Amino acid sequence: MTDSLKPEALADVPANDRAEPATATATRRQMFKMSLGAAPAALLAAAATPARAADPEPSPRITPFLEPLRIPPELPQRPLTDPAFALRPTVQPNRRVNPATGLPFEGRGEPHQKRNLNPPQFFYAQRYGAVPPVSIHPQLRAQVNFWGANLGGSDLTLDPPTSPLPTIVSRYQAGANTAILVRRYNDLPKGVPAGGYGRNSISTHLHNFHSAPDSDGGPCDPRLGGLSEDPFTQGRFFFPGQYYDYYYNMKRAGFTKAGMPDGDVRETLGTLWYHDHREAHTAENVYKGLYGFHLIFNEHDTGDETTGFRLPSYPAYDVPISFCDLRLDPRTEQPVFDLEDDDGHIGDRYLVNGRLQPYMDVFQRRYRLRLLNVGPSRFHQLYLVNPDQPSQRIPFWLIANDGNLLPRPLQVPYLRMSCAERADVIVDFRELTAPGGPAAGATRLWLENRLLQDKGRGPEEDILPAGNPDHALMEFRIGQVVTDLSVHPTEIASFAPISLPPLGTPVITRTFDWGRGNGGWVCNDKPINCDEVRFTMKKGAVERWIHKTGGGWAHPIHNHFVEGRIVKRNGKAIGPNSPEFSRKDVVWLGEGDEVEYLVRAQDYDGVYPMHCHNVVHEDKGMMLLFAVDNVGDTNTRP
Repeated sequence: MTDSLKPEALADVPANDRAEPATATATRRQMFKMSLGAAPAALLAAAATPARAADPEPSPRITPFLEPLRIPPELPQRPLTDPAFALRPTVQPNRRVNPATGLPFEGRGEPHQKRNLNPPQFFYAQRYGAVPPVSIHPQLRAQVNFWGANLGGSDLTLDPPTSPLPTIVSRYQAGANTAILVRRYNDLPKGVPAGGYGRNSISTHLHNFHSAPDSDGGPCDPRLGGLSEDPFTQGRFFFPGQYYDYYYNMKRAGFTKAGMPDGDVRETLGTLWYHDHREAHTAENVYKGLYGFHLIFNEHDTGDETTGFRLPSYPAYDVPISFCDLRLDPRTEQPVFDLEDDDGHIGDRYLVNGRLQPYMDVFQRRYRLRLLNVGPSRFHQLYLVNPDQPSQRIPFWLIANDGNLLPRPLQVPYLRMSCAERADVIVDFRELTAPGGPAAGATRLWLENRLLQDKGRGPEEDILPAGNPDHALMEFRIGQVVTDLSVHPTEIASFAPISLPPLGTPVITRTFDWGRGNGGWVCNDKPINCDEVRFTMKKGAVERWIHKTGGGWAHPIHNHFVEGRIVKRNGKAIGPNSPEFSRKDVVWLGEGDEVEYLVRAQDYDGVYPMHCHNVVHEDKGMMLLFAVDNVGDTNTRP
C-alpha cells in the first residue's frame, strides 16, 4: 500500500480531484417468443457461465503490450439511395408489419420531436450482430461472446460487426442544418446468447446528447411498462428483424429560444459515446461489446490543428480510447459475467479499444486522447508512468470533462474517472521526454490505473505503487520528432465562446439518496418502476439536486437529457482549478458523499431516466424516471 489518499498527503491537489473513500394478437406474440427461444446447438454449447463464486478464478496470464492499439473505424455517410434506406425515413415510425418477420418494420414507437425544424441532412446505417471469432490477445483463443455493429452493409459476412462499435463523427455549424439520422438494424442472434448473458432486444443511448425521448435510447417507457417486452406495443427497445431510426438535430441546447436557432454555443458537446441501454440488461449488453464513440466537431473545436482552438488534428493525433474490465474463464478463455452478483462486475484484465493491454506508437508531439471509462463497475485513477523510472511524476493537460471543454486547460498529476465519464487530455510526448522534462529520455510510458478496487460496490482509499504492468491499461512507444502545428495548452487562456453558462437561481431543491433497500439498489428507498414517473421538471427552470449516498459503496450518477454543474461537494464549493468545474452528466458519489448539482431542462418534452452508471446497480433497480413539461411539480424527495 502506498500513496494513501489522505488530505494532508495531497494538499496541493484540489480536494474534489482526490480519490474519495471508498397490441397485436396473442398468437403473434406467442410466435415471436418462440422464435427468440430457438437456441442453435453451437450457441448452447458456448453458453457456459461458471456458477457464482465468492472469489472468482483469475483470468489466464498474458504478456502485455504485444499488439497495437486498434482504432475503431469511422461510420461512413450513406446517400438516401442506399439500399439501407429502401424504406424512406419518416417523422412517424414505420409500424407496418414486415411479411418476412411478422414484426413491425421499425421498432420506434413515437414520432421524432421537432424534426421539422431541422430535417436530417446526413444519413448513416449500421447493423448490430454477433462479432465473428476475434482475437483480443495473441496468447488467447479467439473470442466468440462479443456483439457489435458494422459499417452499414447488408451482408454481415462481407461487412462484419465489430466491437467497439464504429465511431460516428458529426458537427455543429452555426447558421447551417447539419442534422443526422442513424438507422440501426437489429441482426443480433436469436436464442440463448453466447456466454449465457446478453439480451437481443436493444435500445441505443447516445450518452449526453440533447435528444428527445424518441431518440434518447432510454431503457423503458412509462406509457407501456411491461408491454415494452412486446414488439407489437413497442417501447424504447427494438427486436431482431427490426430497425430503429435515431434522429439527432445537431443543435446545442437552447435552440428553441427566441433568437437562438443554433442553440447556446456555451452548451457545445464534444466527446460522446453510444451504448446499449436495455432495461435490466444494460450491463450484460455493454459487457458484450455494444458501445462506441460519437465525436462532435464545431466552428471552434474543428478537428484541424491549423484552425480554431488548434487542438491536435483528427484522426492522426486525436485518438478515442475506451477501456473496460474483463474477466476470462481460465478454461475456455472466454469472457464471463455473473448474472447473480448485484454488487458490480470487477474484472482482472483491461480491454482497451477491444484488445488486452495494447501498445500505441506515438511521435514526439502533442496528442489529444479521448478517454472513456466503459466500466461496467470499476472506477479509475489514471497516471502516466515511466516503467523504467516509476518514481517520476508525469503531468498532462485536461481539456474536457464528460465531453465538455473546460473553461481553460488544466494541468493535472492524475485523472479520476468513474464509470461512463469521459476525459479529453493533451499529452505532449516531446516535452515530457525532452532533456529536463518530467520523463526525460523515456522511450515508453504506461497509462496506469492505480486506484485499488477489488469489489463491485466501489473503490478503496488506497493508491497502488507505480510500475506494475498488471495495472497498465496500455503502453505508449515514443518515436521520432515530427511537425506539430497544434498549440501548447499554456497558450490557450480560454476556450471561449464555449464556456460555462450562468448557474441561475434554482426554483426547487430535490434530494436523491442512493443506497440499498428492498433487496437491491434504490433511490429514495425505491427501485425502478417503468410505469412510474417520479418527478417532473419545468422547461427553462433551474433546479438544485442534492445527490448523496451512505457508507460502503460508490455510485456514478447519470441523468439523461440535462447536463448540470457540480457546485458543492461535501459542503465545499467547486473552484476553477478543479476538474469538476465544468458541465457534467456523471456525478461521482464516493462513500458518504453529498453533492450539490444544478440543472436546467430545455427544448424537448417527455420522460427520461436517471440512474447509477455502475450498470450492474442500474440493472438491479438503481434508476428512476423523470419527465419534462411546461409546468413541472414540487416533489422535493422523488
